[in-house]
Amino acid sequence: MQYMLLIYNCERPGPADQGFAEALAAVNAFADECRRRGALVGGAPLQPESTATTLSVRDGRTLITDGPFVETHEHLGGYYVLDCPSLDEALELAALCPMAAVGSIEVRPLAGVPGLDHRPVDLATTGE
Repeated sequence: MQYMLLIYNCERPGPADQGFAEALAAVNAFADECRRRGALVGGAPLQPESTATTLSVRDGRTLITDGPFVETHEHLGGYYVLDCPSLDEALELAALCPMAAVGSIEVRPLAGVPGLDHRPVDLATTGE
């Protein structure tokens, strides 16, 4: 089963900040452990919530708002998708994630929807 690890409320140093190399090494070690277990599907940090654009369509009209959808004290900073045999292993890996020590990680199973096609584009066949 695939699980999404949603990483909340963790400040991370930028490349020019003191502690960046140490933080990067810890995150890369976590990704290496997930790969070693055959669990890492993907993941990425997100830009700050101030860069968000929120879109909704109501009565045929597209509404676009700069910024996050709602005011909240919890900010989504990144994610991982892991393929684990059980929730227990997903939780074990989430506890190893270095961001768990400074923020929180929501672990949520991905829903399987029959007939849903979310295959990514194959750039090798599109010529891009």
